[in-house]
Amino acid sequence: MDLLRHVVRCTAWTPSEFLAFEVAGRRVGFVRPHVADALGDARGFERLGDRLVLDPSLPDAASRSAALADAMPIISRFSDRKASGEQFPLLARWGEAPLATVDRAATTPLGFIAYGVHVNGFVRRGGEILLWVGRRAMDREVEPGKLDHLIAGGQPAGLSLRENLRKEASEEAGLGSEWADRAVPVGVITYKFAKGEGLRNDALFVFDLELPDQVVPENRDGEVASFELWPVDRVLHTLRTTDDFKFNVALVATEFLMRHGKLDPDREPDYPALAAGFRGVRPDQL
Repeated sequence: MDLLRHVVRCTAWTPSEFLAFEVAGRRVGFVRPHVADALGDARGFERLGDRLVLDPSLPDAASRSAALADAMPIISRFSDRKASGEQFPLLARWGEAPLATVDRAATTPLGFIAYGVHVNGFVRRGGEILLWVGRRAMDREVEPGKLDHLIAGGQPAGLSLRENLRKEASEEAGLGSEWADRAVPVGVITYKFAKGEGLRNDALFVFDLELPDQVVPENRDGEVASFELWPVDRVLHTLRTTDDFKFNVALVATEFLMRHGKLDPDREPDYPALAAGFRGVRPDQL
């Protein structure tokens, strides 16, 4: 087995199978035609040819958010997760004000970009790098029992990335802000892949957090069952030979190994395709 299969999985979608989803005259997502048809019956939504449009006359984010909330009973029928009340921002471009907010359960049915933070927690021991690896609890909605990062989470509305990182560090790893604030931003990984009745469309802000040996993470919110400190050679072997890592963690961990010189372009024929895949480029597009 090879590393590229993780990229193949996370870039597997056919654009012609989706319609554009527009809010305030901006394309913000992608929807399946039958989802667009169902939402065409909801207040403020209309299917126009190859587009699903939220009423452009809605004057502000609050009114758009209200229309999306009213449509959640329909949207939820096509979601792979239960509505939770956690609001995600609906953005046409990172850094702009949200056009609306909507329950996290709407991300896949509406195919809009869900932002998140992923933190590679690692330790240097002599000349060796060891990576903190979590195992997800078996009661998780997404990928129960899979291997995970030290810290990871979706980006809710109303928080900065750093505020969210601090929150997730406390909940998932028992780390205070004095440690979370040491995390260094190192890039963004993006991907789109068809999932069920929608599109997983994510942008992950990646951070590296070097910790001393004596700092041991402890999960507080029940998302992670346990943590182990793995040599990077074990991480690489597991990535090559199994699908034990959560789908997006596999991408972030592989990119970490690449940045830290654990993949040799002279010996890794898929090196260019892997690097492009971290930016959402399908191997067949190279």
